[in-house]
Amino acid sequence: MALTDKTTPTDVALNTDLYELTMAQGFWESGMSESQGCFTVFFRDAPFDGGYAVACGTGQIADLVENFTFDEDSIAYLASLQAPGGGAMFKQGFLDYLRDFRMNVNVWAVPEGEVVFPREPLVRVEGPLIDCQLLETALLNLVNFQTLVATKTARVVHAAEGHPVSDFGLRRAQGPDGGLAVARASYIAGASSTSNVLAGKIYGIPVFGTHAHAWVMAFPSELDAFRAFAKSSPKNCVLLLDTYDVHQGIQNAITVAKEMEAEGERLAAIRIDSGDLAKLTKETRKAFDDAGLPYVKISASNDLDEYTIQSLFAQGAPIDSFGVGTKLATCDPQPSLGGVYKLSATRPSADVPWEPVMKLSESVFKRTIPGIQHLRRYYDESGCPVADMIWDETYDKGGAGMSDAVDDLISYDLSQYEGREVHVQLIADGKRTTEPESIEDARARCREALMHLDPSVKRFLNPQVYPVGIEEGLAQLRRDLAKKELSGSRV
Repeated sequence: MALTDKTTPTDVALNTDLYELTMAQGFWESGMSESQGCFTVFFRDAPFDGGYAVACGTGQIADLVENFTFDEDSIAYLASLQAPGGGAMFKQGFLDYLRDFRMNVNVWAVPEGEVVFPREPLVRVEGPLIDCQLLETALLNLVNFQTLVATKTARVVHAAEGHPVSDFGLRRAQGPDGGLAVARASYIAGASSTSNVLAGKIYGIPVFGTHAHAWVMAFPSELDAFRAFAKSSPKNCVLLLDTYDVHQGIQNAITVAKEMEAEGERLAAIRIDSGDLAKLTKETRKAFDDAGLPYVKISASNDLDEYTIQSLFAQGAPIDSFGVGTKLATCDPQPSLGGVYKLSATRPSADVPWEPVMKLSESVFKRTIPGIQHLRRYYDESGCPVADMIWDETYDKGGAGMSDAVDDLISYDLSQYEGREVHVQLIADGKRTTEPESIEDARARCREALMHLDPSVKRFLNPQVYPVGIEEGLAQLRRDLAKKELSGSRV
C-alpha cells in the first residue's frame, strides 16, 4: 500500500513519541500482551510559583481513548520506518496487532475546573501495559498544556477582581491547535470571551473583537476612522485610542460618542494598548465623565499579566475590562507544567492482585508514590477544602491520618473534617462512562472551586502550601518498598 501525504486531526494514534511504539512492540514480543499496568499523571510543583493548579483537558480524554486507532495509512507509515542499524523498525506481526488495536483501559480523573495540587493523581489509567504505554504522550499533551493555561487564566482573572478578561492570544499561541487549547482552557478558568472565532464555533465560547491600529491608519485621519467604524459597527463599537496620540484620541472618541448619541446609538468602550495605562486610563475616565459619557467603558491591553493588572488596580486605574494575549497564550514565564505519567502498579493479568511499584531515583524529590491511587478531599464546615489525601483501598487503614507527600516527618489528623472522593471515572473498558460534559459545567465548577479555596493559597507572593498527604497505610507501603529497593532486593 502506497503512503499518502494525508494527515488529519484524527491521526491521534501517531501523535506520540516513537519510544511509546517501540516499547509497545517490546511488550508484545515479550509475551506481555496480557500484562497490566496502572499509571498516574501528576506534577511536582504548582506552576508560576503558586499554590494550586486548575485541572483542564481531562474532559477530552474520553474522545482521545475512543478515537485511538491505527488506520491503514498509519500502519503503512510505521511499516516504512527503518531502524538505525538497518531493517524495518517494526515487525509485521506487531503491525498486524496494531491494525486491530482498540484501547481497553479504565480511566479516572479529576474533573475539569477543579483545583489540584502537587503530587496528587490528576489522572489514573489502568489496563493492558501496551494500551497504557501507547496512551501516555497523547494524554500528557492534552492535559499538561490546558492545565497550565487554565491556571494562568485563573490567576489573571483573580487579579482582575471581577472585571472581564478576554483571551487575545491567538496570534502569539503555539500554532492553531495551541490557540484552540488556550481559548478552551482560558474560558473554563474564567475568561469572559476569546478573539478566536474558530474556538467560538467549536466550543461555543463568546467571541470578542473590534478594530486594530491598521484600521485607523487606513483612513485620512483618526476622526475619519472612528466615524467610519461607528457607522459600520454601531452595536459593537470599541475605539482604539493609541494609534497616534492618546490625548487627541480621547477627544476624537468623545466627538464620535456624541455623534452616536444623536443617532440613538452608544459608544460601548475605548481601548488603550500602550503607554502608562494607569495614567492614561485615569485621564480618559475623567474626560468621558466630564463630557457626560460615564457609560463608556475603558478596556486595556498590551502584554498584560496578573502582576501588571494587580499593579494597575493598586494605582487606582479605572479599567473595566482587559484583553490579555501573549502572556496568557504562552503562559509566561513558565512554558510547561511538567506533568509526568508514572507506573505505580503492575500485574501479569487482570484476574490477579496488583503489585505496587515505585521509582526511587537519585533525587528524593523525584521519588514516586506506589499503588492504585485514589484522591480524597477534606472540607471544613463552610465547604472549603483543607487537605487532600492520596490512598489505596488495598492498604487503607480506615483512619483519617496521613503523612505529607514530600516530607514523611510531617503528619496530619483530618478526623474532624468531611472527606469526599475527587476522581470520577471517565472510561470503563475503553468506552466513555457518561455523556460529554459541557464547557459551561466545567467553567461553573472552576468558579466554585476557586471561590472556596483559601485566599492564602491563591495569593501570588509566597502562597500557603496546601496540605497533600499519603494515607498511613499507603505511606507505610511506600517506606517498605523504598527500603526493599534500596537493599537491592530487585537487583
